[in-house]
Amino acid sequence: MSKDLQPTVDPTKMGVGRSIAVLTSGGDAQGMNAAVRATVRVGIYTGAKVYFVHEGGTVIGSARCKDFRTREGRMKAACNLVKLGITNLCVIGGDGSLTGANEFRTEWSELLVDLVRDGKITEEEAKKSSHLNIVGIVGSIDNDFCGTDMTIGTDSALHRIIEVVDAITTTAQSHQRTFILEVMGRHCGYLALVTALACGADWVFIPEMPPDDGWENHLCRRLSDQRARGSRLNVIIVAEGAMCKVGKPITSDHIKKLVTDRLGFDTRTTVLGHVQRGGTPSAFDRILGSRMGVEAVMALLEATPDTPACVVTLSGNQAIRLPLMECVQVTKEVAAAMAQGRFDDAIKLRGKSFENNWNTYKLLAHINPPDVKSNINVAIMNIGAPCAGMNSAVRAAVRMGIIQGHSMLAVHDGFDGLAQGQIEPITWTSVTGWTGKGGSMLGTKRTLPGKRLEEISQNIAKFSIHALVIIGGFEAYVGGLELVQAREKYEEMCIPIVVIPATVSNNVPGSDFSIGADTALNAITSTCDRIKQSAAGTKRRVFIVETMGGYCGYLATMAGLAAGADAAYIYEEKFDIRDLEANVQHVVEKMKTTVKRGLILRNESCSPNYTTDFIFNLYSEEGKGIFDCRKNVLGHMQQGGTPTPFDRNFGTKMGAKAVLWLTDKLKECYRHGRIFANTADSACVLGMRKRALTFQPLVELKEDTDFEHRIPKTQWWLKIRPIMKILAKYDIKLDTSEHADMEHVIKKSSFLGK
Repeated sequence: MSKDLQPTVDPTKMGVGRSIAVLTSGGDAQGMNAAVRATVRVGIYTGAKVYFVHEGGTVIGSARCKDFRTREGRMKAACNLVKLGITNLCVIGGDGSLTGANEFRTEWSELLVDLVRDGKITEEEAKKSSHLNIVGIVGSIDNDFCGTDMTIGTDSALHRIIEVVDAITTTAQSHQRTFILEVMGRHCGYLALVTALACGADWVFIPEMPPDDGWENHLCRRLSDQRARGSRLNVIIVAEGAMCKVGKPITSDHIKKLVTDRLGFDTRTTVLGHVQRGGTPSAFDRILGSRMGVEAVMALLEATPDTPACVVTLSGNQAIRLPLMECVQVTKEVAAAMAQGRFDDAIKLRGKSFENNWNTYKLLAHINPPDVKSNINVAIMNIGAPCAGMNSAVRAAVRMGIIQGHSMLAVHDGFDGLAQGQIEPITWTSVTGWTGKGGSMLGTKRTLPGKRLEEISQNIAKFSIHALVIIGGFEAYVGGLELVQAREKYEEMCIPIVVIPATVSNNVPGSDFSIGADTALNAITSTCDRIKQSAAGTKRRVFIVETMGGYCGYLATMAGLAAGADAAYIYEEKFDIRDLEANVQHVVEKMKTTVKRGLILRNESCSPNYTTDFIFNLYSEEGKGIFDCRKNVLGHMQQGGTPTPFDRNFGTKMGAKAVLWLTDKLKECYRHGRIFANTADSACVLGMRKRALTFQPLVELKEDTDFEHRIPKTQWWLKIRPIMKILAKYDIKLDTSEHADMEHVIKKSSFLGK
């Protein structure tokens, strides 16, 4: 983001006198509707006239148009746009749709000349529509478009897949079966790869990296080893485009025959098909679609005739703009690399997110523990409240530690357990099946170590603990700090420490995301969907819903954006009775339209006086004769349930990365036959910051911490709040002083050594 040196433009006037058309093209993907909604509402907010292009699974229909592939078809399209005065086009689709849109833009001037020549449009009309702006938003469950970490629909598809995997593993364990699951993705292995990480699969076949020659022997040996270790099931994930190194397809039937003939295992295959495209979009996809829709409108209205057609993509947690054809070109280079057998290049060209997933999978699934031990003991513990995804992080940390040659120790019941000596070895098979389990298998407590430092130091010495992984929420962060501060008095505390944020509240300093928050967000969003649905028959009803989060308004804000709330009250954004009055009036006016329901979210600690009961009573009183009210306090259901694919995958990567970092730190801190770590950078929080996983010293994060309210002083998601209000049709100002500059895709030469 960069500050614009021009005077700040009034965002409500940016689109005056201009027209925007939005279309969805190609295959449907969950979350496209959110992008359409955001594009339309933000377009209207800026003063632009907005059009749907029908038939162009979305509410406006999606189609693959053969006519558009011909010049004659594009001539018709150009004529239609000119007649309506549309010179801004938002195209939501896959790489084929976006490539076609760019071709349309490239030949726009020639099409206008031909249309004037044929008498279809006048010279004046051609002059008014002399330039066509195009911005793309990638909607595809395959996640096969280079330049973005995630395409709209991918996360929802993963939800459908994981639901099936969880159901299958239950029956597979009962009967000691091997299950082969084939997932979509065309020529991209992303869905298969993330599914394999999220369910702890024994093997995954993806088109970007065919297995080595002789893979049949390796696979059978691996499945046998797993059974010998006590595993009652095997899971193999196959991407629909999987192939061997000479380009011959690897099918689920081929694998089934191999496993049955060689091992005699009871084997079943499941081909998921179009179930992956269906169902309601996940919270992630709704928010992604909404953010991309807003950015697309801004990109269209800020574009000049010299601006290349761009595509709005996601990098880390940031929406960025990239030149459309650069992304299309790199996407084509992936296919070329696979065709030429340059599979390492294909993995890198897919992007950093894909590459990280592949490297993590390889480490956790295909490496056998070494015979030589490191003589290092690494302890793992959970602190604070339990949350979904904690167990994924523990599993990955344990297995990565064993792969490094370390002995892994489980600490039960948090710092209490560390003080009481509730410590025992944890093995490779101990954590089998943990990725799909919610809560905390190790047990967790909120107790801080400060009052039990003497006992803790004694047990660190007694059990020869050389490094510590602390997985948890704000208490994990504060507890880690207390251990660091105790280093002056207790030499036993001078060991490398890493804190992995895991809490539904998403309030740990040093990380934009915490493990568990995505599962909580989906629980809230799906509940809000059901609540709103109950109003469909009764009409004119407003729901007041209280969410968790302590003083952190992340859940209320993001759930508000995902569920289409009319307001979300949070501690970080102060509000008074006048704001409440304006919100009530807004809902009253809304009830006069075709939408007869309202949704108000309230973070549990947003105000000591404006309680959930107060807000419920206020809306009930003011709504008499217009609407009635219902109140829901969601409570601990937000912590429970099976982890989402995002939290399983995030926990897995965080757990693995934390142990690799500790292994390096232990080498640095080894002095005269013992471990001694007392520098600030030997005790860190591992967090997602903007676009990367980073390690930040605990002591350096103190300045950015509001310890009284248990939140970071700076929180990135607060910038997203205005989007929720604009989409709810509030008359507010959007800050346009910061805008996203056009960036460039990393050229292949930078990592192919050319």
